[in-house]
Amino acid sequence: RGVIYSLKMQKLETKKKDIVNFFLKKGMLVSQDILEHLEDKKNLAEVHKLVETNYAKDISVLNKKIKYLFEQIVKDELENTNEKKTPDSESNVKVVYSYNGTAKKREANDFIQYFNNRFRTLQQILKQRPELHNRLSINRLANKKDREQISVIGMVRDKQQTKNGNYMLTIEDNTGSIRIIITKNKPKLFKVAQDIVLDEVIGITGANGDNIIFVNNISFPDIPLDREIKKAKEESYALFLSDIHVGSKNFLKEDFNRFLKWINCDLGNEEQRQIASRVKYIFVLGDLVDGCGIYPNQEKELEIKDIKEQYEECANLLSKIPSDIKLIICPGNHDAMRVAEPQLPIYRDFAESLYNLPNATMVSNPSIINIHSSAGFSGFDVLLYHGYSFDFYVSEVASIRNNGGYDRVDLIMKFLLQKRNLAPSHTSTLYVPDTELDNLAINKVPDFFVSGHIHKAVAANYRNVTLISGSCWQSKTTFQEKVGHNPEPSRVPIVNLQTRHVKMLKLGN
Repeated sequence: RGVIYSLKMQKLETKKKDIVNFFLKKGMLVSQDILEHLEDKKNLAEVHKLVETNYAKDISVLNKKIKYLFEQIVKDELENTNEKKTPDSESNVKVVYSYNGTAKKREANDFIQYFNNRFRTLQQILKQRPELHNRLSINRLANKKDREQISVIGMVRDKQQTKNGNYMLTIEDNTGSIRIIITKNKPKLFKVAQDIVLDEVIGITGANGDNIIFVNNISFPDIPLDREIKKAKEESYALFLSDIHVGSKNFLKEDFNRFLKWINCDLGNEEQRQIASRVKYIFVLGDLVDGCGIYPNQEKELEIKDIKEQYEECANLLSKIPSDIKLIICPGNHDAMRVAEPQLPIYRDFAESLYNLPNATMVSNPSIINIHSSAGFSGFDVLLYHGYSFDFYVSEVASIRNNGGYDRVDLIMKFLLQKRNLAPSHTSTLYVPDTELDNLAINKVPDFFVSGHIHKAVAANYRNVTLISGSCWQSKTTFQEKVGHNPEPSRVPIVNLQTRHVKMLKLGN
């Protein structure tokens, strides 16, 4: 019986290796959480079908998020079948990914698995860099000659400056750790090293030394350079609201009512009303209400002190938006739920009134939404993230801090795209350590990366990814004054999906 069991196990392991090798040839790493799922022939055929579609473009790692993408294909097929019956088929919203994990006890080992999964994901992206094709695992560096050129991929465990002013980092992979030196005699490289943060994954090329690497180049997971910029065939618009903060005494109700008049084509010049008439999507990027107990003495600044009543008032305002415009709503750190990310969609028992809006899609923070797809056009993938980690990077990253800080949220968003993670450092946000995948990883390159939290409306472009930060609808609070926030309220970023140009509609004084 023992021999039979051993033979079965060998056959099973061979099958797993065949599956892994099959997807590796397609440039994809298979994570452990989906491997058993793929041993079923039917499941394997479904996933193979998926990786041959446009939805799988830019995906480097197959993990449990794949089920959302497969559901996407099934929905598309149904919609394409019924397309002639749908009068406005291009105005659609598809949830590619929204977190729905169940609560459970977390242990120290969960964090280990979480970071191992992150390392494997980002390692697979970095392996595609030409300068890292001949990379070695850290434990094999001992076999290399002194001053021999080598390359490795590692996670940053420690960072400090030496007495000579050079940067010395410790990086590690699953085989060991090693120190690396970036000298101030290489100014461009030294400047890059200034912005390296703990726990991110980087690629290194340099000269081998005695248990040390003298660095010549640093590679990041980053966004591919050769991405095309997608554009819709017809003129239509998406706009972005954030940080409404209903319930606060500082809520700018008059400004928001002006927005509601505009979106109903009752305010603005002829061009502005034309734009309003062509808006098909409104993203609401968290902090819909001011919440309760979010910061010290907040109750003194609340107009509405009951959280359910705050959401009822918010829903009342949003209900005045034309019902043919799709609303996509994610939570933020002021909403009624856990702060730890990923955040589930806003809790229904507090915000039933929002769920009753006929045009609302409630999603998690972060989430990925596909909009505006039609026959022959895959639509736009929109990565939503409220931005709770942003404060950390304003404080810790020199290039962001010295070039505007909170006034340059586009620099923060660009930084996170380069790291391919919404919160690369362990201490940058509160998070739940999922043992199967990193829910904050940017596995798939989006067309839009949209956020809020900073209370400033900003639009930029990075390697054909449109970066948008929503404004706010709240004047400066005493807490914001203490922490150095300078909000610019009542501005609305509006994207023309045909040209990808962004306009800023100012509705405040």
